[in-house]
Amino acid sequence: MPPPDTALSVRSLSDGGLDETLIDQSTRLLGDLITRGAALGWLTPPPRAEVAALLSRIATADQGDAALLVARHEGHLAGFGYWERYARPTIARHADLTLLAVGDTWQGAGVGRRLCGELVATARRAGVEKLTVDFRDDNVRAQSLYESVGFRRYGVLGDFIVAGGRRFDKMMYVLDLR
Repeated sequence: MPPPDTALSVRSLSDGGLDETLIDQSTRLLGDLITRGAALGWLTPPPRAEVAALLSRIATADQGDAALLVARHEGHLAGFGYWERYARPTIARHADLTLLAVGDTWQGAGVGRRLCGELVATARRAGVEKLTVDFRDDNVRAQSLYESVGFRRYGVLGDFIVAGGRRFDKMMYVLDLR
């Protein structure tokens, strides 16, 4: 694992910068994590076209409706994450931190914390009032990270997630940004 103080750049892709290399690196990162059992919403690694469409949709969303951040070290993707506003007008003041993925090499080096902190900051600047996130109950690292930046549990859906023949609770957390 690289030391936590290693030069790491975190930047938004709302101003452009989504290129073929980043799509390839993101596809590999997700594939590696999911193959190792990470709970990121897919049962099998997503195909490149699906990752490209997802990243493109978030990166080109209207200003303030979403944010896609990437963390890189020496041109290599260390992690990425995004939040997106809820679409319905009655809840559009709020957003969901939908994905936060950190490569194995960088786990435990503060990349997730930095990405999460900057995602929260971008949501606050965009006027998001409540930022939600959910994760599997066996993901104790995610729980620790989100609680450390101020998220609080507001609900649990028991046995909601089924993966690999096992059932998991869906943990639902919120951070009030008002």
